[in-house]
Amino acid sequence: MSQNISRTFLDFERPIGELMAKIDELRMLSNKSDINISAEINRMEDEARNLTTRIFSKLTPWQKTLLSRHPDRPYSTDYLGSVFTGFRELHGDRHFGDDKAILGGLAMLDGKEVMVICQEKGRGTRERVLYNFGMPRPEGYRKALRLMKLAEKFRLPVVTLIDTPGAYPGKEAEERGQSEAIARNLKEMVALRTPVVSVVIGEGGSGGALALGVGNRVLMMQYAIYSVISPEGCASILWKDSGKAELAAEALKITAEEIMELGLIDGIIPEPIGGAHRQFEVAAATLRSHISRHVQELSTQSPEQLVEERFKKFMAMGVVLEGEKLGTT
Repeated sequence: MSQNISRTFLDFERPIGELMAKIDELRMLSNKSDINISAEINRMEDEARNLTTRIFSKLTPWQKTLLSRHPDRPYSTDYLGSVFTGFRELHGDRHFGDDKAILGGLAMLDGKEVMVICQEKGRGTRERVLYNFGMPRPEGYRKALRLMKLAEKFRLPVVTLIDTPGAYPGKEAEERGQSEAIARNLKEMVALRTPVVSVVIGEGGSGGALALGVGNRVLMMQYAIYSVISPEGCASILWKDSGKAELAAEALKITAEEIMELGLIDGIIPEPIGGAHRQFEVAAATLRSHISRHVQELSTQSPEQLVEERFKKFMAMGVVLEGEKLGTT
């Protein structure tokens, strides 16, 4: 992606966008005349930073959902060239085909070889069609599992980057065993005898995200979301009205802070003020440092320790109430 700061503003960011437009006008005026207005530009830049801080200090779950889908938000392919080096893509599931919605291959992370597996949405109509809007088919999940088992064979850490609205729900995906492919990934990932670090970088949609998310360490970027269903889908089911997505986002507890409080993830990766798309290089450097630290920590554990830790981690999630206790808590 471009290293320039994004100038696309969402509705709730409109006051920031208007202020930034005025700053741009002053800069153009300063370049075309001998008038020194640098002090005024500096004052307005401070005002813009303070305004951004105020707005982003009280974002609603729905606003964070919109941020996770921001058209300029960095995608997996952006991070592949900034967080990792020497990425070498590996193709195909050895059963049906090569699903472009999931990319995977070998790469270097701070001098250590890792297996990177990620979901990609694509930019622009052509790329989005190529990557199926980030919605993997069964062959994508089977390719991911093949690469995980390859990493296990050579004792390479696995890093997954999650960014999908969900698994593809089309007829052909169901015919080729979509639910079985996801379920098999869950089962096999629990038992992988190598470190697994999973990061939700944008949207973490349902089982389509969880199929890459059974890690020893599960992290979320600050303005990412992770949910069993999209707010629009939830609203359509509960209220028969997708227009109530904002209400659903509040109820679902999908933000990084809420999920961290529930104990379902292990850490939140901070983003630059305004989101990762505002300062991509800063966001990428922060992401790299967090992933690298967890990979190094996990690499000191034995395969048996890794499997046991991962199993206990996911088995501890949730509470089961027996029949007579229902409704009493």
